[in-house]
Parts: sequence; structure tokens; C-alpha cells
Amino acid sequence: MTTELASLQARARIHAALGDPARLAIVDALTLGDASPGEIAHDLQMPTNLVAHHVKVLSEAGLVVRSRSEGDRRRTYLRLRPEALAALTPVPMAGVGRVVFVCTRNSARSQLAAALWADRTHTSAASAGTQPAERVHPRAVAVAHRHGLHLDATGTAHVTDIVRDDDLLIAVCDNAHEELTGPVRPRLHWSVPDPVRVDSDAAFEAAFADLASRIDRVAPIVTSTMRSPDRHA
Repeated sequence: MTTELASLQARARIHAALGDPARLAIVDALTLGDASPGEIAHDLQMPTNLVAHHVKVLSEAGLVVRSRSEGDRRRTYLRLRPEALAALTPVPMAGVGRVVFVCTRNSARSQLAAALWADRTHTSAASAGTQPAERVHPRAVAVAHRHGLHLDATGTAHVTDIVRDDDLLIAVCDNAHEELTGPVRPRLHWSVPDPVRVDSDAAFEAAFADLASRIDRVAPIVTSTMRSPDRHA
């Protein structure tokens, strides 16, 4: 069994255990503190035999463990294993040396994504386009500046001049994702609406927020195995 398959099976057991409202309520209660089965039954107004059943399922999924009271040795307490909940995230991506964001013109979304990634993860990032513009869009430069980031207004590039073998290529527009079907192909696709089509500050702010949210979600899965950015200096 591969590590990835084992991870999927373990995560599936946890998801299945959490799929019952009563079990989810027990997990919510144990997130705040330890409790005996009797206390859980009282607080959730649930029959003790039903609590016992749900605790058994949660224990088998690795979410809950029991410990004997140091006071009354006849009593047991239930404790949540937060590391089991943390394991619900996908398996980390291995072998990523740098992240490269690609859009069509390399004038807005890919530029903002690379700046955000580098700022939030302190790892290597770059951007490129399938049909790069001569300059970065002024509104992209402005929205980056408003959020404390810097964009080089002349720093656009073609994807074939940027991408290396150990890059994780992320397409941040539909056109780039659909155009790149050859050896240089995005591994991930983020369908971020093009703010240039609307050409308003609000549209660029929305694109920035969308990219920031996606980066916050994906970065922990990628950066945990990334090598030092000094390699790409």
C-alpha cells in the first residue's frame, strides 16, 4: 500500500466518523476540553448507550482516546486527538523547488499570486504568461502596493523562458490552463476571474483576495517539503 493510499484511507475513516451530527457534537465538545462519557451524555442530552457507541466509532477512527482519572480511578476521561483532525489535509507535495504562477498576459493575476506566495511563505516563486504583455497592469501594481507588496512593472516573461523541471506550475486563469497542453503543463488550476476585463479597483481587489485565500489553503501542503530558496538565487 502506498503512503498516499494509506493517507486517503485514514482520512476517509475520519470523515466517515465525523459524518454523524452527534459524533460531530462530541468532537466539538472535546475541542474545548476533556470530559467523561457521562458528562458528554449530560451536556449533549444524549443516552449513555448512544454516547458509548459514538465514542467507539470516534476512537476507532483515531479521533478520541481515553485516560484514567488520577482522582477516581473508576472514571475515564475522553480526550480529542487534534493531530488526527490535522491529518485531514492532503499529502504534502514532494520535489517542488519553486512555484510558478501562469496566466495569459502575465500582467495581473500571475504577478499578484507570485508576490503573495513569496511574501506569505518566504519560499521561491515566479510568474509567467502564455502571451506576455509588455508591462504589468497599473491596477495590479496599485493593489499590490496597497497590500504592502511590490511588483516590477516591466517584469513580464514567457512561460517557456521561466519554467524549470522542478517547478510547480499553477495556472491562475482558464485560458492558460487550457492552452498549455504540451510538456509544460500546469499541475494545478485556479479559475480566478480576469480583473483586467472589468478594469476596476474592486475587480483587482477581488482577484487579490481570491488568490490570497487559495495560497493560504495550498501553501502548507507545498512548502513543507520545499528546498531552500537559496538554491534558486
